[in-house]
Amino acid sequence: MESLRKNEIAAVTIEGFSADAAGVAHLRGCAVFVPRALPGEVWEIRIVKVGASFAYGRGEKLLVPSPARVASDCACYGRCGGCDCRHMNYDEELRFKLQKVNDALTRIGKQSVTASEIVGSGQTEGYRNKGILAVGEKDGRAVSGFYRERSHELIPVERCLLQDELTHRAAHALTDFMNMHAVPAYDEATGRGVVRHVFCRRAVTGPDRLLCVVARRGFGELTGALVDALRSACPELTGIVLNVNKSAGNTVLAGDFYTLWGKGHITDTLCDFAFDIAPQAFFQINPPQAERLYHKALEYAAPGPDGLAFDLYCGAGTISLCLAREAGRVIGAEIVPEAVENARANAAANGVENAEFICADAGEAAQTLASRGLRPKVVVVDPPRKGMREDAVRAVCSMAPERVVYVSCEPSTLARDVLRFSELGYTLREATAFDLFPRTKHVETVVLMTWGGA
Repeated sequence: MESLRKNEIAAVTIEGFSADAAGVAHLRGCAVFVPRALPGEVWEIRIVKVGASFAYGRGEKLLVPSPARVASDCACYGRCGGCDCRHMNYDEELRFKLQKVNDALTRIGKQSVTASEIVGSGQTEGYRNKGILAVGEKDGRAVSGFYRERSHELIPVERCLLQDELTHRAAHALTDFMNMHAVPAYDEATGRGVVRHVFCRRAVTGPDRLLCVVARRGFGELTGALVDALRSACPELTGIVLNVNKSAGNTVLAGDFYTLWGKGHITDTLCDFAFDIAPQAFFQINPPQAERLYHKALEYAAPGPDGLAFDLYCGAGTISLCLAREAGRVIGAEIVPEAVENARANAAANGVENAEFICADAGEAAQTLASRGLRPKVVVVDPPRKGMREDAVRAVCSMAPERVVYVSCEPSTLARDVLRFSELGYTLREATAFDLFPRTKHVETVVLMTWGGA
């Protein structure tokens, strides 16, 4: 069989999607990935890279377009590393995301049960309640924007359609101030300069708007002028915070936080609970859609009024507080001490008395429950993108809950962990996908696993 060659030109029919929303075709038995191509389309492509069993192609000419194709409405699409789906309509995007979840469950997880539906977002533009823009220099002037995918090249962005308008207005005010007062942007390569990022958070259900300036050091005698400039440009702000981040690398928030003006946090509601949210605290970026996801997680959990529910990776306690309405008792576990204190404060502020929080990893939490003679009826896990460690899966199974509800932001690690649970006696019963991040390749999934039985 003749192998593919770099720079070879060929016509291909796109058969499906990759996990990154690229089109997938086959040419002489080799899978070829073509960015921003849609299933059913015919493309003339150029082979740009050849691997052992796959290749990457670049679309040179669209010969037969898909009815789902739309013109991108963003000048930065394909350059800034943000959106992945602006070339397709929303129905096609949802089909891609459901396929992504189910491909992972069947191919990686080796499961026969798949997600029967994906719950789309009511809002597909401007839905983010949190916006982060990098600050750098172009042609000797401070600018804000996003990094090109898999690079540290800053792409200046005037307006991101996923962000709240306030984020960009605040970023422009900050960079204008920097240019006026000769305040340099931080240079990651040299470790010199001052300003690294601008970060805005807004409440969806209230008036709070918080701006956080991330810098290597403070602004000294310019601090008052900076606050005045930001408040003048963004009069709806309710607080301005400085994060002094001296860490190497590209971590956005680290180090110490100082409130320069107003409140150092915002207050927002989720599932009718009020949460105080600091700049560094985790909170869902699309709360209306997150509420739909949590309702499904509670439906799967079904702890009952006398049941004990255990919430692993509980963060600030959002899922724990929701569980507390339907369970006799909830114990949340989180390894980050600040998050545990935040969860306790949120429970107290909302008058929730049947939830407690412990600072522990999965293994330690399992031992704590066992030492108290407690066995949870249901365990809910909401791990980070990398999923659960294998010993964490074993720790959950050692508690022998009737049900395990897994909330995931990454289908591949979800599928890997579902396979681990199945090898320890749990059966995947149901799965539902949720689009919390429209116009990107990301998708959330909630699955229910029960002990024993096929």
